[in-house]
Amino acid sequence: MNFLEVDHISKEQHGGYILKDVSFTQQQFQKLVIAGETGSGKSTLMKIAGGMAQADSGTVMFEGKRVKGALEVLIPGHPGTAYLSQHFELRNNYRVEEILSYANKLTDESAQEVFDVCRITHLLKRKTDQLSGGEKQRIAMARLLIGAPKLFLLDEPYSNLDMIHKSILKNVIQDIGDKLGITCMLVSHDPQDILPWADVVLIMKDGTIVQQGSPYEIYNQPVNEYVGGLLGKYNLLTPQQASCFKDLPGLQFEKSLFIRPEDLSISKARKEIVKGKVVESLYYGSYYDITVKVENTFLVVRSSDGGLKPGASVNIAVNISKVWYL
Repeated sequence: MNFLEVDHISKEQHGGYILKDVSFTQQQFQKLVIAGETGSGKSTLMKIAGGMAQADSGTVMFEGKRVKGALEVLIPGHPGTAYLSQHFELRNNYRVEEILSYANKLTDESAQEVFDVCRITHLLKRKTDQLSGGEKQRIAMARLLIGAPKLFLLDEPYSNLDMIHKSILKNVIQDIGDKLGITCMLVSHDPQDILPWADVVLIMKDGTIVQQGSPYEIYNQPVNEYVGGLLGKYNLLTPQQASCFKDLPGLQFEKSLFIRPEDLSISKARKEIVKGKVVESLYYGSYYDITVKVENTFLVVRSSDGGLKPGASVNIAVNISKVWYL
């Protein structure tokens, strides 16, 4: 039996499909991310999976029981699941410990473990109007977690957070699975949030799942340019453009070549390379993205060399094993 099973879910609005015949499964303790461009249906799908919205057709099963939609129950939300909205709210002029006590279904010891995981123990005596946005979010998470859910649904949890609070929250979400044993599903569009954490990634476009797989598969072997572009910079060369690589062994030229910038390198070798000139060098802290013109084609190459200036001649090597064909 699957932990969560979403079967042929569809939903229409204003004469068009928000979701169209979507199916997937999630196993217990499996970290699943739903990703896609704005308006692709990812948040609606998550809400339906947790009983927070109503599908027009299809079924959702959680631990063998049908998840009722929001229009079928008095209070939306299926038992054993918890949903953290992008627009969570905390009541004003209450101490944090008061807000948490109303929702607590755990022993004092287990509740304290949740507070520690959420990094809010030092905030329990504060009032909600004394908290930052990131602190409020972690308290909203703790309020749901002390309800003892088995499946935690997080809708764009990293949006509107600065890098410091985002880093804290990433550690919190990792610990929710590792230390509390709660299965998590997450909606996001940022590859830096998705790739290090997920076991499975669903990519959505126009209300359908266009690709499902491991982070490695989605990143390195996208089914189309849309999927490839969601997860970072890339080079896509038509067979005609790829003719600049014609002298390199092991490449095929019947389809377009998809190459990530890190799979190209600046080389000092004289064989199995192509020659080009630097057009632009952009600094990103731990690396540079260097645009190189090779014949009539522009390539983005990732490098640690900050000394490459526009106009410099360079040799480009290709990691043949990482080239993907679209």
